[in-house]
Amino acid sequence: MIQMHPVEIDGFTALAIEVKLPKTTLIVVTTDRGYIMCGALDVGLLNERLKDRHILAARATGVKTIEELLEAPLESVTYEAERLGIVPGMKGKDAIGLMR
Repeated sequence: MIQMHPVEIDGFTALAIEVKLPKTTLIVVTTDRGYIMCGALDVGLLNERLKDRHILAARATGVKTIEELLEAPLESVTYEAERLGIVPGMKGKDAIGLMR
């Protein structure tokens, strides 16, 4: 099952997506420019094999809900995210604020 709903972050509306799979749920909060995602995101792949795409993304681990994803410290970020000022340890919601 896939669920999508808007999520308000500091006066900005992003899109929250939950994909329920057997034994796991993928969770993402996205803007038109980039996204944050649960631990399933492979930041290394985005930075190395897909670096020419300049993907703006970050990953938080150990999260199970959209709310947790927004409050969790980011574990890793893409090079493009770093250029925007998004760093590991930053809360997910703060990263989304920079991705407006």
